Amino acid sequence: MIVVEDVHKHFGGFRAVDGATLEIKEGSITGLIGPNGAGKTTLFNVIAGVLPPTSGRVTMAGEDITGLPPHTLFGKGLLRTFQIAHEFTTMTVRENLMMVPGGQSGENIVSAWFRRSAIRVEERALAAKADEVLEFLTIDHLADERAGNLSGGQKKLLELGRTMMVDARIVFLDEVGAGVNRTLLNTIADAILRLNKERGYTFCVIEHDMDFIGRLCDPVICMAEGKVLAQGTLAEIKANEDVIEAYLGTGLKNKVTA
Repeated sequence: MIVVEDVHKHFGGFRAVDGATLEIKEGSITGLIGPNGAGKTTLFNVIAGVLPPTSGRVTMAGEDITGLPPHTLFGKGLLRTFQIAHEFTTMTVRENLMMVPGGQSGENIVSAWFRRSAIRVEERALAAKADEVLEFLTIDHLADERAGNLSGGQKKLLELGRTMMVDARIVFLDEVGAGVNRTLLNTIADAILRLNKERGYTFCVIEHDMDFIGRLCDPVICMAEGKVLAQGTLAEIKANEDVIEAYLGTGLKNKVTA
């Protein structure tokens, strides 16, 4: 579904992404791992249109999407979440979800003046869909809670819920487990698996929790110093000498081998 071909992203003399090439297959849950500073989030930002690449090419289902802005990619079904959740803090959880779909009648000033009944019908439908999403994620009891009052894990579930309010084809999750307790992390993992199996979502997941990656992801791609270092099952990645060296350093690798 997504093909990244020799992508570079430079910030002055610093090469955050340095010739990355990889493929995310449709229907997969692909894991993206690597030590801090490997270029994982920068690569996400390039794919999702947050940053333009210095060079290279990104295609989605054969279409060149290199450098397209996030709102255009959103319309094509490519969505991403962030390491730190971005919620509308003073709005309710339900209202946060209702904000997601674009082209709503209430966004048009003429409709707001003369088509109020149509807007009310649309809002009732959005509220019903939001409640369905919250029930799917098992946080329907929080529908009327202000989003700013949620825990870190609940905010991550809310971000996942946003992707369900539109016809997402592929979702990029950036450290969805960061700062989340184990119980909620299991809830998030269950939701991702259900979305993948029942609704056909494709996911690419950046995560440092190897148990989480092992439960969800196949294949797993490891990056280091802006490049793709290895790809395979998690067991194959863990046994890869280059991956061990990237995480532990040459000296520690030799101690582990010994």
